[in-house]
Amino acid sequence: MVDKEILDNLCVSIRGYLRELYEARDIDWHKFNQDNRSRRFVERVLQIIVEAMVDAGQHIIADEGFRAPNTYRDVFRILCENNVLPHDKMPTYERIAAFRNILVHHYEGVEQTVVFSIFSRSLPDIEEFLAHIQTWAEQK
Repeated sequence: MVDKEILDNLCVSIRGYLRELYEARDIDWHKFNQDNRSRRFVERVLQIIVEAMVDAGQHIIADEGFRAPNTYRDVFRILCENNVLPHDKMPTYERIAAFRNILVHHYEGVEQTVVFSIFSRSLPDIEEFLAHIQTWAEQK
């Protein structure tokens, strides 16, 4: 059985980091591209959010006895397989996991247009993830 307190704490953390990103909307493309501190802030907060999303997923997987994930992408795949997350959102979550790997390991360098695009357009995908996780947990 899922420890709802742990899951709730992760969701609260993610929401707090999302709030920080929403409050940083003064970071437009020019500032993001020219100011290292702004760029690093956005990159780091996005990384922390994705790590917390993966932690929440791994927590659910372990507590529910789902198959063990081999990769970060696999965490989201398993959640979709077990109807924790909707199947049609799988490509979105796979991109989120791939983005995390690029940020952490600097595979092929970090494409700044991708980071800015996620910052400026994809935060609702993270909010949707939270909504699905919490709805699932409430039904348990």
